[in-house]
Amino acid sequence: MPSPSSLPSPSLEIPGVIAGFVAVLVGYTSSAAIIFQAATAAGASTQQISGWFCTLGIAMGMTTLGFSLYYRMPVLTAWSTPGAALLATSFSGSSVNEAIGVFIFTNALIFLCGITGLFARLMSKIPPTLAAAMLAGILLRFGLDVFSAFALNFTLCGGMCLVYLGCRRYCTRYAIVLTLFSGWGIAALQGTIHLRLQAITFALPQWIPPHFTFATLLGVGVPYFLVTMASQNAPGIATLQAHGYHPPVSSLMSWTGLVALLLSPLGGFSVCVAAITAAICMGDDVHSDPRRRYLASAIAGIGYLLAGVFGAVVGLLLTALPAVFIHTLAGLALLTTLSGSIQRALSDRSQQDAALITFLITASGVSLLGIGAAFWGLIGGVLVQLIFSLPERGGTR
Repeated sequence: MPSPSSLPSPSLEIPGVIAGFVAVLVGYTSSAAIIFQAATAAGASTQQISGWFCTLGIAMGMTTLGFSLYYRMPVLTAWSTPGAALLATSFSGSSVNEAIGVFIFTNALIFLCGITGLFARLMSKIPPTLAAAMLAGILLRFGLDVFSAFALNFTLCGGMCLVYLGCRRYCTRYAIVLTLFSGWGIAALQGTIHLRLQAITFALPQWIPPHFTFATLLGVGVPYFLVTMASQNAPGIATLQAHGYHPPVSSLMSWTGLVALLLSPLGGFSVCVAAITAAICMGDDVHSDPRRRYLASAIAGIGYLLAGVFGAVVGLLLTALPAVFIHTLAGLALLTTLSGSIQRALSDRSQQDAALITFLITASGVSLLGIGAAFWGLIGGVLVQLIFSLPERGGTR
């Protein structure tokens, strides 16, 4: 990319404005339900959940706006959706203080990876097939929840699934957004939305003291770190590069890690480089000149800041909706991620056995020595891969 001084003067156009706000809408609607599940699993109160959404919105807004204007690139940040999915399945029985300890631990690792330049070298040590298999095992429960929800509310679940499938066929980009609105409509007609308008207030983030336990840091923190780096930050950087941009990788890792680290006690569990929402601001329809597309992501940054200010409303809307709605929306939002993870996990024939073991152990939900299944799934896969890497009898392969 050229230096900022050689770039053309900014010119904001309607497509860029629309793309920026669509990116925010897709980002929130596609995974806010997953964040809600993760916070609930951690034992956070309704007020604390609202504060978490406020913290995350402001964090993503500041970083997205700052990166876009400083680097003159469409750099968007996001929370780690795969990471939130892991947290939602791993925090059962843990306290909210232990959750904050995991956030601090993980974000400190990400910050260290950024300032030391170890990101690429660290990720190269973990076979991508095993990381993908671990993520697939984590996401499997979300996919299963979509269909088990049919027995609880057939009309709501079935209607949302039909809208999702139709949109996937004709307007993929807006599938989750329209599925969200259809679910709201069906739930409203059923009278299953219990919204307390008098409870709507501006939620201020609450400071939560961290509590560190070895089992939680090892069983949740380490897998969460790996999933966040491999399934969120790495695709985010790759998306920018695929569109012809040359982002400063270490700098982005350092700043996102530092911001998330500072905001961890307030519920800012992650700030990552976005991929899917960033791609919305990188197309030719945003601006014919790639050097001006950063204005769309800057608009997205403003949108995130506004969403952060009204974090209480986001949290209240989610708590007012039936559980079936939350589970169905979260599962449908993660279907493409689950599919891609399974495909990547089985892409290398020489590692398929190890990947399958990783997937099964992680999906089993087994907990040993107080350490969660994601960690043991990764350990099991690595052990299988090491065994299959041993030379055959006679020294031949």
